[in-house]
Amino acid sequence: MSRFTGPRVKVMRALGVELPGLSAKKTERRPYPPGQHGQARRKLSEYGLRLREKQKVRANYGVGERQLRRVMTEARASSGVTGAKLIELLERRLDNVVHRLGFAASRAEARQLVSHRGIKVNEQIVNIPSYQLKAGDKIAVRDRAKEQLRIKSALSIAGQVGFPEWVEVDDKNMQGTLKNLPERDEILPDINENLVVELYSK
Repeated sequence: MSRFTGPRVKVMRALGVELPGLSAKKTERRPYPPGQHGQARRKLSEYGLRLREKQKVRANYGVGERQLRRVMTEARASSGVTGAKLIELLERRLDNVVHRLGFAASRAEARQLVSHRGIKVNEQIVNIPSYQLKAGDKIAVRDRAKEQLRIKSALSIAGQVGFPEWVEVDDKNMQGTLKNLPERDEILPDINENLVVELYSK
């Protein structure tokens, strides 16, 4: 199991991507990558562009290199467009859906909630963050975790921002349903998954 524990704001600056759940506001961060040469204008090679897109995907979903390769292999083996299938498989991860339902402020927090046995899927406890959900699955916070202030706070914020169309949320009972699998145009418009597919095709 891999888990990034380093400075996530530095990753955001380096990749130019927003990661949910961080306290630092965009206006408070320096608008260039970290490091001695952060302000220098550098033109990325084609490989560099593909690599950056892959790192964006990893940073957004909190997955390791081996996990991403495994998902890519599954996406290639399935029918349909490989890039769109890659994003769909990542979105169907339990930790991601827990975050989308508003039970956690970030995917890292959602991963911890799942790992600590705070989530049930179809009335069964599931503590595997990478567990693949299907359309119609019901996800709920366990009774013993419902009093956690972080969950209540995350739900309150998510309710103000709004939930994705492909989930249904019962915030009072802290449960929700994956109504249908998300369409590609509903998620992550700032990531070019085709570049990631090209990188792994080399």
